[in-house]
Amino acid sequence: MSTVPRGPGRLAAEAVALLAAAVTAFPLFWMVLSAVKPDGEVRSDRPRPWTLHPTLGSFRRVLGQQDFGRYFLNSLLVAGTVVVASALVAFLAAVAVTRFRFRLRTTLLVMVLVAQTVPVEALAIPLFFVLRDAGATVPGVGLNTLGALILPHLAFSLPFAIWMLRGFVKAVPESLEEAAYLDGASRARFLWGILFPLVLPGLVATSVFSFISTWNDFLFAKSFIISATENSTLPMALLVFFKDEGNDWGGIMAASTLMTVPVLVFFVLVQRRLVSGPGGAVKD
Repeated sequence: MSTVPRGPGRLAAEAVALLAAAVTAFPLFWMVLSAVKPDGEVRSDRPRPWTLHPTLGSFRRVLGQQDFGRYFLNSLLVAGTVVVASALVAFLAAVAVTRFRFRLRTTLLVMVLVAQTVPVEALAIPLFFVLRDAGATVPGVGLNTLGALILPHLAFSLPFAIWMLRGFVKAVPESLEEAAYLDGASRARFLWGILFPLVLPGLVATSVFSFISTWNDFLFAKSFIISATENSTLPMALLVFFKDEGNDWGGIMAASTLMTVPVLVFFVLVQRRLVSGPGGAVKD
């Protein structure tokens, strides 16, 4: 079988792609390398992109921290709750603003779009006071609780998820919905049995965004978990290795490496759904 020769344009595009991949992967490479270097090499004034004496000492120090496992479970609970809740709510909201006509529909879409432009840092202080006051009346959502992390992340994930899923829902032809009703399918059956699988790639894409932003959050975890350290999340574990007598960079890099693993595992699990498109919905 003959192959198409590579032209200058294709070679240039491949070179640019390789360069971009190298630039993107280099910080990850340096993080893992620093995690397995001995302390003397990590603190050296002449850093080298290799080590002849790899060690797992930094990982042992991280895993030996008393609350590291609790922080990991808290992060997993918060991120998992935000992913599931934002996916379900965003899916139903996207269907509502796409399939139904109601008053203030355009205003609602504009508000969703505007909400995406507001910096998270600008709302941290107002959210602090809201959660402080809410904790006095609603158990489980005040400061020092996991609810104080779940609700803000859910609120910030929904605008992006709704806006993105709106395009996926709109791409499903209305004739498919009419055909399903003619075949006797109820609205709920069409919603969960037909439409939901078709927009699943969009749901996966928004879930990846929600998971990464929630898993790596430090601002909310530092601002809303004040005294209840048992409810801290994994990014807070990094603070243990920042010390007055000198930062433990090996421990910081090892903890960061361990934090990256769940994100990679989550992406590997969902990437097949992420790249797949709608299929199997054509009615003859």
